[in-house]
Amino acid sequence: MSPVFIILAVLTITAAVAAMTLRNLIHCALAVAVTFVGLAATYLHLNAQFVGFAQILVYVGAVAILIVFAVLLTRGGEPSTEFIFSKSWFAGLAVAIAVFGLLAWAVSKSFLNTSEVPPLPEATTKQIGDALMSKFVLPLEVIGLLLTAAMIGAVIIAMRDEAPKAKMKDGESKMEKASTPSSILHPPSAQGGHS
Repeated sequence: MSPVFIILAVLTITAAVAAMTLRNLIHCALAVAVTFVGLAATYLHLNAQFVGFAQILVYVGAVAILIVFAVLLTRGGEPSTEFIFSKSWFAGLAVAIAVFGLLAWAVSKSFLNTSEVPPLPEATTKQIGDALMSKFVLPLEVIGLLLTAAMIGAVIIAMRDEAPKAKMKDGESKMEKASTPSSILHPPSAQGGHS
């Protein structure tokens, strides 16, 4: 492993752990963005230019920014007072270790380790772009429509959540006015009761 790959791996894993453990949602969203940047840099380091630039354009440029704006618009940046770890964290850790061990065993016993390495494909970013705009243009358009529908749905859900909050605030203010005695609202001096 090259030193650049080790640095990128440590940065990506650290940012991912920070996204899971931080209490402030704004900090979590920024940590997710740093994780996406680390993955994109790893792809570029491994000579996968198309996947790296797609990671930057889609995840860093769109998804991470959308998460930050969603957190800011819904005012969910207040730190949570709940404990960040579940009570059953030990069982989850055991399952994660078991799955990791199974995957490591499967990769070590795979025939790919014993067979010869195939030659690298000569596909360039231009060839992939031409294929997406000609042969795979219909799936690309369907994915675009699906993402647009998901974004519109998220906006509608956020607007529905804001409307009940506004009605509750109006109801509370009316109840406070109704529960306030009239003598406090209109003192005798203001009413002309004293001569």
